[in-house]
Amino acid sequence: MVKTFLELEHKADIKYALFGKSLNEIFENSALAFSSYISSNKKIKEKIKKEIKLTADNKENLLYKFLDELIYFLDAESFAVSSAKITISEDGKELTGVLLGDSTKDYDLKHIKAATYAEMFIKKSGKSWKAQIVLDI
Repeated sequence: MVKTFLELEHKADIKYALFGKSLNEIFENSALAFSSYISSNKKIKEKIKKEIKLTADNKENLLYKFLDELIYFLDAESFAVSSAKITISEDGKELTGVLLGDSTKDYDLKHIKAATYAEMFIKKSGKSWKAQIVLDI
């Protein structure tokens, strides 16, 4: 099985390394890492579909906004993401996609306060991509 994300040690927050064959996969795998954390590694059903469209100045800012949107859906709309199908524009400034997930009412979920720019990076290495995110818990 291909590694999609890996939880890294962090003193106060939650930190993940993300892996993908494309920038799209980095964003999709960030949703998987987010889902894994909030659900304590339990599978969230894919009963609800939400379309998403975001723009930003660069790919790091876009990833921050994407994670922030997942937190917004969790807190404001009681929607817990399970997976995502994401398309990033060629210039890395626009995201469109579909989020699959379920209502939070059937799950005992952990809370995430905010996305952060702390230690964040996205880089291409050969034919694959790697990124790192830290979520404030």
